[in-house]
Amino acid sequence: MEIICPIEAHFSNQLLKPPPPHEKYFEELLATRQCHGIKVKPTTCYGKGVYAETDFKEEDLVLKDQILVGTQHSSNKVDCLVCSYCFCFIGSIELQIGRKLYLEQLGVSPNNECHMQKDCYNSDSSLGEDDSDVEDQQVSKECSSSPSKDKIPLPKDVVESLFNGEMKLPYSEKFSLPPVVTCPGGCKENYYCSKSCADADWESFHSLLCTGEGSKSLSTKALLKFIDHANDTNDIFLLAAKVISFTVLRHRKLKESRHEGKGKQVISESIDFSLLGEAWKPVSMGYKRRWWDCIALPDDVDGSDEASFRMQIKELAFTSLQLLKAAIFDEECKPLFSLEIYGNIIGMFELNNLDLVVESPVEDYFLYMDDLPLSEKGEAEQTTKPILDALGDDYSICCQGTAFFPLQSCMNHSCRPNAKAFKREEDRDGQATIIALQPIAKGEEITISYIDEDLPFEERQALLADYGFRCGCPKCLEEAQLLFENGRSFGTCTS
Repeated sequence: MEIICPIEAHFSNQLLKPPPPHEKYFEELLATRQCHGIKVKPTTCYGKGVYAETDFKEEDLVLKDQILVGTQHSSNKVDCLVCSYCFCFIGSIELQIGRKLYLEQLGVSPNNECHMQKDCYNSDSSLGEDDSDVEDQQVSKECSSSPSKDKIPLPKDVVESLFNGEMKLPYSEKFSLPPVVTCPGGCKENYYCSKSCADADWESFHSLLCTGEGSKSLSTKALLKFIDHANDTNDIFLLAAKVISFTVLRHRKLKESRHEGKGKQVISESIDFSLLGEAWKPVSMGYKRRWWDCIALPDDVDGSDEASFRMQIKELAFTSLQLLKAAIFDEECKPLFSLEIYGNIIGMFELNNLDLVVESPVEDYFLYMDDLPLSEKGEAEQTTKPILDALGDDYSICCQGTAFFPLQSCMNHSCRPNAKAFKREEDRDGQATIIALQPIAKGEEITISYIDEDLPFEERQALLADYGFRCGCPKCLEEAQLLFENGRSFGTCTS
């Protein structure tokens, strides 16, 4: 089956041209971050890289990078209630636990993916208005018939008391969380830690992707169809939609700024590529390949079926794009809605994403309870032990998602990296934190590993081939030399 996208390819090619020299852009970006000891520079082999502008000691903080665009996995939303913009946990320890157990009692499981049925929420509960808003959060899950065998369910009234805030857990005040702020557009999907996060998300992404009454989308019905499809297939489409929404909204702001004081704006059918290019600029810096070209071949797909598999992936993206166009299409941003652009956006996440991970305060709470002096622990455990038994091993589940970080994505790979992504105790939001693994001298390139660097040479090279290059780091060169001496040869760094 040949896929024909009605939007001309030459439009999208305008946006996919290599960006102009980007050092100034990254200098401006670095000025907004906490760390000033690094610089993004051109490299011979990989286009660009991150270099130390000062000496770093082992375990020094190299970078805290803010998310350009990210999302919590749909399959994680039952376990964790987090801010939809900065991804910190919100509400209270009681709400985090009560909400999770309440949804489990309704039969919502995070282990499978189908939409929660509306009638799951029409139960006879005494939830308050605010809590039922949180309860109504759309999640893609499977309605199951019974809780996990290794859990001991709590009575329904206890779960509801936790959820409603009527029950206070001992020492939970030591783990206070920001209050829940609802979506400005009135949807029951996004919640925030503050009005500033809610407003920032609305202005940057969510106003076009909101399913509430205040949505700026063309059709919330069409938008729900797109979300359903993404949740049923691959939630990476939700990330791609955020990128397109981000660019469309930036384009509108730039246009408004350009025409400020010049009277009423007129929607034009022609495309101003200079304006659209400026709106697209933050996204243009990410390395891209078409998703169906760069996605790794699954283990259960035979090599002889690779062409068919990649065509199926392309068809899946095409279907998703048509659903998204029906919801948020903008004539002045027409090139964004071409299959070529959509495939490259998804490919950007495939090649540049960093797992979004935020540790759970619920885990911290139970660890604190476990470390209490015996004189205090016994009485407290009369309350907390049944709750821990009801949660089972799931008590420690963290927020999980995928994000694109503009500076972290500039860091090149090495199988012998000198830095790594690592969350410290104080890192409680979705920002990427890069820590030095060893002393890094001024002028040295800062590298991270995209894969498990302890794998054998050939396995590492096969995994890295999906990123579009053959690794030529010192470790690979040494191991390639050994293989060469044993009668086998491998190439070096290519991009």
